[in-house]
Parts: sequence; C-alpha cells; structure tokens
Amino acid sequence: MNAFTALTRLATAGCLAVTVVAAPFAAVAADYPTKPITLVIPFPPGGATDVLGRVIGLRLGQELGQPVVVENRAGAGTVIGAAYVAKAPADGYTLLVSSGTTFTVNPAIRHNLPYDPVKSFDPIGITGRTSLILLANKDVPVTTVKQFVDYVKAAPGKYAYGSYGSGTTAQFAGETVLYAAGLKMTHVPYKGSAPAMTDLMGGQIPFSIDTVSAAIPQLKSGKIKAIAVTAAKRSALLPNVPTMAESGYPDIDMDTWLILAAPKGLPTDVKARLEKALATTMADADTRAKLVAQGFEPAYSNAAASAALINRELPVMRALAVRANITAD
Repeated sequence: MNAFTALTRLATAGCLAVTVVAAPFAAVAADYPTKPITLVIPFPPGGATDVLGRVIGLRLGQELGQPVVVENRAGAGTVIGAAYVAKAPADGYTLLVSSGTTFTVNPAIRHNLPYDPVKSFDPIGITGRTSLILLANKDVPVTTVKQFVDYVKAAPGKYAYGSYGSGTTAQFAGETVLYAAGLKMTHVPYKGSAPAMTDLMGGQIPFSIDTVSAAIPQLKSGKIKAIAVTAAKRSALLPNVPTMAESGYPDIDMDTWLILAAPKGLPTDVKARLEKALATTMADADTRAKLVAQGFEPAYSNAAASAALINRELPVMRALAVRANITAD
C-alpha cells in the first residue's frame, strides 16, 4: 500500500465516521419534536406577556404535535428567565417568549448580564406588539400633543409622569418624548401598570406612559385621556388616537413587542420547524382574536426580521439610556 492509498483510506474512514455521528443528529432534527416543549415566560402569571405566551403556546403545541408547557421564571426584570433559557440545551425543547425588555432594554441599563441579547438566542419570530401611549388624567386641560407640550413648558420641572417601572420601555418612551419636545418632567416609576394607572386616575400624577392594552379599559370608562401613541403608526385598537409623529415629532417610534426565541445554536431543521409552526399559529384566526382581546396586535415577523429588529434597536436604547441616565445597576 503506498502512502497516497493509505491517506485516501484514512480520509474515507474519517468521512464515514463523521457520517455515523451526524446521522443520528439529523434524524433527531427531522423527527422534532418527540416530547413536550417548555415555554419559559420571564414574568409572573396573569400579566399580559403570560397570557399571550399561553395563547401562543397552546396553538404552537397543536402545530408541533406535542404539548407546550408554560413555566414562569420571573424576576430581575426578565433576567432570571432569560438567563435560564440562554443556558439551556439548543435542542428546541426550551423556548422563551419575552419582550424588548430582555433583548434591548436590559443590555442598555444593566451591566454584567448573564446572557448576551444577540449571542445567546436564536429568534424564531415576533408574536405581537402593543403600542405605548401618552395618557393624561381626565381633569388635566390637555387633549393634544401641542397642548401637552405647551402645558408642561409653562412650568418646567413642575409636572411628573408615571410609568410601570424604572428602566422599562415606558420610561424609555417617556424620556424620548421629553427629549424630542425639550421638556423637563419628573419620572415616577411604579411597580407595574396597575398602581400607575390608579394614581393617574386619582390625580396623584397628571400624566403617564403605558401600554395600549393596559389603558383601553380605563379609556373606555372615561377615567383617563389618550394624547398620542409613541409608535410610528396608529394602534389598530385605538385608531382615533394620533401618533407622536403625526403630531410633529417624526423621530419618535417606540412600542412594545414580544419575541419567541430559543437558545443559540438551534439545528437548522429544528429552527425551520419552529418558524413554520409559529407562522401558522400567527395566521390562525382564533389565536389572533384572542391576542386582540388582550390588547395585542398580532404582528408576525420571521426569524430574520426579528433578529434585525433587535440589532437595530439595541444601539438606540443604549444611546437613550446614556442620554437620560437610565440605569438599573
């Protein structure tokens, strides 16, 4: 046997060895899923993200042919649940549904995160969005953005606005509005939408930034007033409420979105299977109706578009955090 023949046989043997190892893996990917899937929600039970996650999870399980079991791992502004998923095996059996808080807000305001928003996750797709909205107490003499700006400018630093927490998208939206309009206001962070809404209705704070989903019941009752949404386009749930862009501030575009993601490194076949199942789930009329009932606008985007959104929003949020001195550390 000459040297060339020996090397050829070794190379061939090596390829066969790789084939033997790779074949079971490919089979696993092709058969996925063969057991229940855990869907981690990094918020407490009963909240908007929890409700949406359960609606999505139920239909997703039907599409995949396996139960999707919801597991709430709340705490530290979604860090606990997100870190858990980031460290899980990248096999498609542990998924995460979370908001921009996980992917663009925490990286902007927290140091030494136990996960990386880009390197730790494979986005599967966006599952829904809800606009953020500038609200006023019903007795405040403000109904338009111009009136709001004039009212606050007349007494710099006198007025406050509330949000559902320090370092949340609501605070980021509020600071974006203040910066764009050249206003000075005090931010009052609450531990959730409910206490912020209670104080807004009671007149303890004149203004607030919240999600459309949280505001709709109180708007319908006439207890608060809507001034404008901070997204680029009007909310389908409140079509008569203008945007900040329509009101003279074209650079303001901020809303809350939810993404289904998996640990980084999903097998290609598994990722494709999940993405297809999510696309079908989001096209289901019953599922969409349930999301709308919870104040979410069904807004599916595929994996590539979801990753692009995170990459696009990250530097914006980081710059805003520095400018407004928003930090959670």
